[in-house]
Amino acid sequence: MTGEIFDAAANQSAVWAVILGAVLATAGGFAATQMERYVEHRRRERNAALFFGELLTTLQIILYHAHNTHGRGDPFGPITIRMLKSARREIDIYDRNRESLFDLRHGELRARIQNLIIRITMPIEGVFDATDEIARCQDILRDAGARPDIEARIVALKEQRDGGYDFVMETAEDLPRILRDLEPLAHHSFRNLDEIGRSI
Repeated sequence: MTGEIFDAAANQSAVWAVILGAVLATAGGFAATQMERYVEHRRRERNAALFFGELLTTLQIILYHAHNTHGRGDPFGPITIRMLKSARREIDIYDRNRESLFDLRHGELRARIQNLIIRITMPIEGVFDATDEIARCQDILRDAGARPDIEARIVALKEQRDGGYDFVMETAEDLPRILRDLEPLAHHSFRNLDEIGRSI
């Protein structure tokens, strides 16, 4: 009978060892999963910050050069318009990758980026529309001769286009602040890209 008591006690200690092992394995698996999730979220956030930082830096450089070309010759000549179209293509890249914005955990920063893009997109589209409409009106003037209503329309369109352009450049002044806020998340400085782009 004493042998049975020792066998029961030995079996009981083995059961406790199995239970303790299962608890530790479960806790370890849970901790590993949480750690993996945390590391993956940080990696995605860093990648998103790098992507949007580089995209916004490129947009800033393009708008800088557009402003320089705007000040020479015809303010809305072919080079300035091409620069603005290039800025619009950068915004298209942003639009295609906008879901990555949600990888940034700072809601206020996400909102500022989205707001900035909207505030640049709408006036750029207005500049393109006004430029096209001015060209159509000038074609009408060439074909039909001087007409006061068309000339007044051209003046109004030029004012509208100038206002849209000025708003784009004013909004672009917010880019450096957003880029500074993205730098710690990206673990990267975007100032070098901006300096290189402006020196070209």
